[in-house]
Amino acid sequence: MTGSAPLMPVEDALRRILGSAQRVDGVEMVTLRKAAGRTLASDLSALRTQPPVPVSAMDGYAVRAADVEKAPVRLALIGESAAGRGFGGEVGAGEAVRIFTGAPVPAGADCVLIQEDADPSGDTVLALHRVHSGLHIRAAGQDFRRGETLLRAGRRLGASDIALAAAMNYPVVPCARRPRVAILATGDELVAPGLEPGPDRIVASNGFALSAIVESAGGESLDLGIAPDDVDALQASFRRALAQGADLLVTLGGASVGDRDLVLRALTGRGMALDFWRIAMRPGKPLMHGRLGAMQVLGLSGNPVSAIVCGLLFVRPLVRALSGDPNAGADPSEPAALAASLPANDGRQEYMRGRLTRSGAALPEAMPGARQDSSMLKALSEADCLIIRPPHAPAASAGTACRIIRLQAFDA
Repeated sequence: MTGSAPLMPVEDALRRILGSAQRVDGVEMVTLRKAAGRTLASDLSALRTQPPVPVSAMDGYAVRAADVEKAPVRLALIGESAAGRGFGGEVGAGEAVRIFTGAPVPAGADCVLIQEDADPSGDTVLALHRVHSGLHIRAAGQDFRRGETLLRAGRRLGASDIALAAAMNYPVVPCARRPRVAILATGDELVAPGLEPGPDRIVASNGFALSAIVESAGGESLDLGIAPDDVDALQASFRRALAQGADLLVTLGGASVGDRDLVLRALTGRGMALDFWRIAMRPGKPLMHGRLGAMQVLGLSGNPVSAIVCGLLFVRPLVRALSGDPNAGADPSEPAALAASLPANDGRQEYMRGRLTRSGAALPEAMPGARQDSSMLKALSEADCLIIRPPHAPAASAGTACRIIRLQAFDA
């Protein structure tokens, strides 16, 4: 593929990347305390009914609706039912049992008189208002029943999912093995953080961002460090990625067309089957995708903003797809309105850094950043959204409809 080949549209690139992804092999039994962000490997059906018996939804008195039909009426107090310590007897005519939220409703009672509508006195209680059958009672199985499938394979487990699994009586859950993602920064100019870079070198930062993206997507990041601009050194790093069982290799830098952009040459020399290279996108034009043996490869630009934006738009969904998430390619964008005018766009889809402004408008308003240089990390850190400008979009005035991606959406 040459530098003069037509640029691939962003949507086609993502479709091809995800289309080549197969869920990684391996299932791990993970304790609930470690399951956050993991992908469920198989369906989970409830091992119990919740609640197992009818329970009270309020503090008050378990009574028979027929006995309070003509309230106010005085009832005999015959006991108490608390959560974890129910009343063992039965409520008969003219009787009531003191009951607390979550406690089992005793036999014979069919409703709960809330304590605000009652006036207790000694071993009796005055029901001040009538209540109908079933009031303030949570029926057995109101939440779920034993055998009901509640969590499906491919779901990425969040806090509420983990709570549900616990309530279903699972101490551990089957999760897909985390995809192993090897991350390789390239370039003679790079030094690790904490070292003195000198006037002709810079501190490597992209690898840390990509590692965070991978981990937040449910993958396991493998740091291959920094490789110099040397084909042999690059290929040695590729061998290390394969030896470590990486499912995906992400390279950072060296993916463009300069004399010292050697990553593509080193990969193809090692035997990578190239799928595509260069897409119609800004920032991130030199995106590369291929396969080296069983390992997928994504080559990203070395410009920090390009690397991070491509990491969010391509690496993250690929990691999710490798985890078995059926919704890995879901569109994360939403409608908004421009807060400032923009000139016409060229043939590349642009992802502009911006901030959402507070307004009373129906749609959020997105203000593009004044500087869109792909080397500027500070501007990206200050942004809270990406403003999407389609290829060949005409000039747009403030208030024009647009689409945005909230950067916080990638943390979910």
